[in-house]
Amino acid sequence: MKKIINAFKSNKKRDKVIKSYMLLLEQWGVPVEEKTVFGEYGSTYINVAGDKANPPLLLFHGVGDNSALMWIFNAKQLSKYFRIYAIDALGGAGRSVSNINYATGFDTLKWLKSILDELKIDKAYAAGVSYGSLLVQMLLCYDPERIIKGVCMAGGSASAQFSQKSSVLEKMKIFLPEALFPSKSNCIKLVRKLSGINVEAFINNKILFEHWCLLLKYFNNMSMMKHKVEPIRQEDFIINKNNCLYIIGDMDKLAYSDESIRALKEPDLNYIIIKNAGHPVNHEYPDKVNSLIVDFLLS
Repeated sequence: MKKIINAFKSNKKRDKVIKSYMLLLEQWGVPVEEKTVFGEYGSTYINVAGDKANPPLLLFHGVGDNSALMWIFNAKQLSKYFRIYAIDALGGAGRSVSNINYATGFDTLKWLKSILDELKIDKAYAAGVSYGSLLVQMLLCYDPERIIKGVCMAGGSASAQFSQKSSVLEKMKIFLPEALFPSKSNCIKLVRKLSGINVEAFINNKILFEHWCLLLKYFNNMSMMKHKVEPIRQEDFIINKNNCLYIIGDMDKLAYSDESIRALKEPDLNYIIIKNAGHPVNHEYPDKVNSLIVDFLLS
């Protein structure tokens, strides 16, 4: 009999993470409304900001982090133009809580659509970082009536036609050995390995950096393994230059390679390479990324 998958290694450790999470939200610099959507797979927690009259913008974080961390340098600016919905993924290192259905038969697309249904959102924009960029592409291809445009950061094309040969395990090796022994010094080494030249923007924010270290120590990495996203079949891949923008740093060891750029260039997709940026591109160059998001989505 399968059990509920705990996102954290203990309740006490989860409490420490959530306490730090709330401190991050205070740094957003904009009033935040808490919203919880209850569904088949558990309760999905969402941080909402911006005027209700603004168009909706769904925001998706990556594996092993959460919305409070991911959008700390973006929420204030983006909420001037959008009603942002920063979603904590089920199974992720945030405030969402999964149930037994998540452990036994999670359907990522069904979960995404149910969020839009519960929020009563008919039309929305979407943006995501790393794994979050895959969720954006799923919505663009499988729920195109509701997703107007998307922005994918630190993530490449999800088209099966250009499915990359490099495996998840190969990419995960980048995190080793530091992630296995997340001392403060190893956390610094790892974030430097993942970032570009503006890594100090991440390290010098004490609350942000300490929160990230807590996630490395306390998050149960197996928890998000239920998010199985297969490459999108060529006949279903309807992403084009007009409905999606890809933003990748040229120092991103996870997303940037000759192979990944070919997958964007050959089908003539819309992409921008940010020089000297790494995987946390929206943390390293927030002003530039915020402007790119606003300009593309509202053009």
